[in-house]
Amino acid sequence: MNQIARRGVMFVLSSPSGAGKTTLSRGLVEADGNISMSISVTTRRPRGGEVDGKDYHFISPPEFDRMVAGGELLEHAKVFDNCYGTPKRPVEEALARGRDVLFDIDWQGTQQLESSAPNDLVSVFILPPSMQALERRLEARAQDAPDVVAKRMARAADEMSHWAEYDYVLINLDIDRSLSQVRAILEAERLRRQRQVGLNEFVGGLRNRI
Repeated sequence: MNQIARRGVMFVLSSPSGAGKTTLSRGLVEADGNISMSISVTTRRPRGGEVDGKDYHFISPPEFDRMVAGGELLEHAKVFDNCYGTPKRPVEEALARGRDVLFDIDWQGTQQLESSAPNDLVSVFILPPSMQALERRLEARAQDAPDVVAKRMARAADEMSHWAEYDYVLINLDIDRSLSQVRAILEAERLRRQRQVGLNEFVGGLRNRI
């Protein structure tokens, strides 16, 4: 039997910085061959080890403004003085082919996706087990200066206030367990009737054989 054609899922993971969304995103992409990361555009400078076109598309502020004005972004936001956005065309092409697209974005971006493509969107919010654990994770990854860590901690309370806007909420006590939960959510959402666009044809074929 041929696989039933389906439309892809826009799968969002959001959390305060340090709560685990990036680790979970990478684990999901490694474990599942039918989902890929949406590559955002950003005006910030690359961090150590980041590759243009793989981690982000690093662009200038004028180029970012041009994309916004031209309606080329599904969502965009300003975070810590830098702009981020999701190019529309590659996402729409992937969904039409039945491939799922993973988004590592904040609540602002998620709200915009909800407005532009509610039927394609599945959103998951990741909570840390405690604020102390969140601060330890931010300090342990040693990517940011102490003043930036302080800003991220101050911002975390506001970010977490949006948890109720998401379809699913996970507390990241253990990264392996959380990854299993995220994979289970994705698999269930793939089976939603409205996403299986080939069902009418398949069922029609079954009935014609009776």
